[in-house]
Amino acid sequence: MTGLTKEPKGSVKGQDDVQQSRFLDRRTPPHILTLVVCAGLAALSLNVFLPSLSAMATHFGTDYAVMQLAVSGYIAGTAVLQLVLGPLSDLFGRRRVMIGSILIMLVGTVICLVAANVTVFMIGRLLQTAVVAGFVLPRAIIRDTVPMESAASMIAYVTMGMSLVPMISPTIGGALNDMFGWEANFALMLGLGLLTLTLVFTDLGETNHLPATSFIAQFRSWPDLFRSRRFWGYTFTSTFSSGVFFSFLGGAPFVGTAIYHLSPTMLGAQFFLIAAGYMIGNFISGRYTRHFGTMTMMISGSLVSLVGVLITAVFLAAEAPWPLAFFAPLALTGVGNGLTLPSSNAGIVSVRPHLAGSASGLGGAITVGGGAALSTLAATVLKDEGGAMPLLVVMGVTTILALVATVYVRQIDRREGAIPTTDDD
Repeated sequence: MTGLTKEPKGSVKGQDDVQQSRFLDRRTPPHILTLVVCAGLAALSLNVFLPSLSAMATHFGTDYAVMQLAVSGYIAGTAVLQLVLGPLSDLFGRRRVMIGSILIMLVGTVICLVAANVTVFMIGRLLQTAVVAGFVLPRAIIRDTVPMESAASMIAYVTMGMSLVPMISPTIGGALNDMFGWEANFALMLGLGLLTLTLVFTDLGETNHLPATSFIAQFRSWPDLFRSRRFWGYTFTSTFSSGVFFSFLGGAPFVGTAIYHLSPTMLGAQFFLIAAGYMIGNFISGRYTRHFGTMTMMISGSLVSLVGVLITAVFLAAEAPWPLAFFAPLALTGVGNGLTLPSSNAGIVSVRPHLAGSASGLGGAITVGGGAALSTLAATVLKDEGGAMPLLVVMGVTTILALVATVYVRQIDRREGAIPTTDDD
């Protein structure tokens, strides 16, 4: 996997006349490493400072719940921003929007570092949400340059590389906090942001060679996406598959602390299992999607995820007392997500190739919004007397809904044929 390819205007994807990516040559499509770094920076910005929240609350003289808005408000901001970044990249190009987004993120990081109070800090934190372009634009860039099956494979490799960041960044952030204070986390973001900006500037060549005519026209094109049954099928597959993980995030801290009485360190180790499963699933997707196809990967992912939930339910029914009896089987839901999401995301941006940026942003916003709702639901249904089973019910139902959405897309493909090279649905 050396990089992306780009076919000339008017060519059909898969033909021989393609432009190879050359690393650090902005006249060609970006190297896959550049896309991994962009996505990794976005992931780092989300969670590297989590171990410092208590210290930050003390520093700014505010409650922990207020400081938690640096996380929840950030997630909400990224969901909204995805609606804008996609159309902007369709209009102005992927390169300009990526560079502009990283610059805004850097300004926000500086504001966070010098903030005299929590209000100013939160303003800087909201500006940091611009780095969500690192999630949105790589999907559109890949779809600009390769056909759908290859896009799913490359998205999987990007996600696999990016998934290493949330696995290790809280540990790094905690160590930096202990040695230098909470500000060190934002200094790290600033330094890595500058390196990422340099890499993007020197390597990310423009891939959108058919820009939209106007920004408003992009939003007017949304009905075209909304009318596409395939778009909704792929989007719901992505939303419910991600929802399994978001449900886990919403409920697992309660399960770990209230039921299994785990320390924060041990609870963090349990989260590593599902993150490792996600990376494994993405590796499998990157290796085999082009051979087995996106539909097979999406169905397999949902089934693997469901098996993980069922195994955990069996252990709970047998009243197994070990924390691993709950957390270890759920690593399969991470594997399932890694199998499903690259293909569903490739499908989202392939339904209307000329609207790849808009589709990526809109689909991403729906996915994050739906996942946030499921996370809240999971946290709501858990009570001390109810144990962990309500969380498994939410995760199981969500997995089944993801499978139903995938089967729906497969039925459309059987009746109307797979996604064609033109924009007709």
